[in-house]
Amino acid sequence: MADRTIAARRSSRRALIPALALACLSALAGCSTAPAARGTGDLGLIIERATGRAQIVDTTQHQRLATVSGLGDLSHASVVFSRDTRYAYVFGRDGGLTRIDLLSARITHRVVQAGNSIGGAISQDGRIVAAQNYEPGGIRLFDAATLKPLADIPAIGADGRRSKVVGLVDLPGQHFAASLFESGEIWLIDASDPAHPKVDKLAAGKQPYDALVTPDGRHYLAGLYGEDGLARVDLWQDPPAVRKVMSGYGRGETPLPVYKMPHLRGWAIAQGEAWLPAIGRHEVLVADTRDGWKENARVAVAGQPVFVMARPDGRQVWVNFAFPDNDTLQVIDTRSRRVVRTLKPCRGVLHMEFTPKGEEIWFSCRDDNRVEVYRTDTLTPVASLPADNPSGVFFTPRAYRFGM
Repeated sequence: MADRTIAARRSSRRALIPALALACLSALAGCSTAPAARGTGDLGLIIERATGRAQIVDTTQHQRLATVSGLGDLSHASVVFSRDTRYAYVFGRDGGLTRIDLLSARITHRVVQAGNSIGGAISQDGRIVAAQNYEPGGIRLFDAATLKPLADIPAIGADGRRSKVVGLVDLPGQHFAASLFESGEIWLIDASDPAHPKVDKLAAGKQPYDALVTPDGRHYLAGLYGEDGLARVDLWQDPPAVRKVMSGYGRGETPLPVYKMPHLRGWAIAQGEAWLPAIGRHEVLVADTRDGWKENARVAVAGQPVFVMARPDGRQVWVNFAFPDNDTLQVIDTRSRRVVRTLKPCRGVLHMEFTPKGEEIWFSCRDDNRVEVYRTDTLTPVASLPADNPSGVFFTPRAYRFGM
């Protein structure tokens, strides 16, 4: 069955569901052919940014299954998944929001909902998709099954002006959180009634640029570009309030030019500690989440970190870097807090993604037109997939994590 499926994947859009439907019809007619059913838990998307396409990949077989075109400008694309992991929602930079059926490899719905978008989130129950926009600044809610608009939340801050929205995450209880870059605010959005969302607004600090939510959904943490430090909200506190943590971590030092904004996005919580990229410094910061988020340590790294991602078991943290060190990956052992391996796998290392239990890591090599797969125990390559200017790599188990 697997070989037949692989052979069927060699055209640019290959449908799996028609084969399944045909098999089912054959069975009804008395044929003994087993249905060509398959699960979706080991599927993923690789964004091909230059061509507006996405590859559907099988992470068990290290294979491309199909390619879906017509996704618009994917120069800063992100993806969330439905709770049954059958559908992927692709947020394009041009404001496009596209729903892809991973089994049939086709677009089921698509809307252009803004002029400049930076990503999105999906609600706890999987019924609401939220998009965060730069232009016009705001958050828009959509029905996850139809992409029909539910609500428009303009990001007008306390200064009376529209702000760019960053750091949008889903939270328990049909809530979302987001940050407003220019006005320096954190918004907590209750979407229990998605047509009439309620918003609590908190002052965060200067220029929040991205955010994460801890795996338990308790702490929302926004990185601040305009000052050294982060803004933290304990969402279990009543009422929630912002606390500054790690303030002045660069005090007395001259920051370096920032070539690429770091990303937070929830991957760097390991062993009760938060592993965070330092803005304009060649360092990863370590904070104790059990002790007021106080700084515990700093780890010197090869360049300005962009993604600082923890392996699912928390034993390793993988770091990639902004130009001119974007050909480098470093692996930090979280127990010793030491860099244990420096890799030079390819040019233009962008996004990384672990398999669900962390035995492998996939990362895009934008300038070498491929995606590499490495074992995380031996730190050696096991597969390479061709891709046209790949950027984001997203796997379906994200559906079961807050903030993904």
